[in-house]
Order: sequence, then C-alpha cells, then structure tokens
Amino acid sequence: MELNPETVRFLIDKAREFHVKEEVTFPEEPLSPSDDWARQILADHADDPTYQEIKTTIEDLEPDQQVSLVALMWIGRGDFGSDEWDSAFESAGDSWNSRTAEYLLGTPLVADYLLEGLVALGYD
Repeated sequence: MELNPETVRFLIDKAREFHVKEEVTFPEEPLSPSDDWARQILADHADDPTYQEIKTTIEDLEPDQQVSLVALMWIGRGDFGSDEWDSAFESAGDSWNSRTAEYLLGTPLVADYLLEGLVALGYD
C-alpha cells in the first residue's frame, strides 16, 4: 500500500467526526440516478472545518496515495478481496480524478470501510 496507515487512521477519525454531525444526512437513494446528490450535500458543508481538514489532507496526498485510499475503501466495502489489492489499485487508478476527497466523503460509511480495509490487509 502506498499510504501510511497512520494517515488512514487520521482520516477515519475525521470522517467519523464529520459524518456524525446532525446536519450531514445522505438519502438512502438519490432522487434520480443522474443527480450528483453526494456533491450537493457536501457543497452545503464546504465551510465545515472538519470537512475542510479531511479534504485538504486527501488533496495533499500524491495521486498514487489517493488511489490507494480508494482501493482500500473498496476492499473494506467488499468490492475486492484482500488478496486482490493489485486489481483494486488498478481499478481505482483507472477512475482517479481530482475529486477523490468528495468521492470518499460522499460515501456515508467511508470510515468503516477504510477501517475494514486496513484490517483485511493485516493492519491493527
């Protein structure tokens, strides 16, 4: 993994802190498939200091580190098995763009998925 596990743990803590705030709610289903509902919700919280801290931390990572973070989330979510790191990393790299922070924060259980990904890869 191209990413320091301590950085991931920091992001897990901050994502939990951000997502437990009462005003941050994610609909179970978007109003329509074409709605970019997660970005709209996050735009409402752009001035939130926790959101900004997470976003800045992710944006300060090298692209390969951002790709590792997404691959780790996908493993934790069960999209890939722990033995499929290379495939997860390649798929995440193929879809990488400059909105990694928004993508991750737009996933309501991102903290749990990142933690599960760390555990699956053998990190405490």
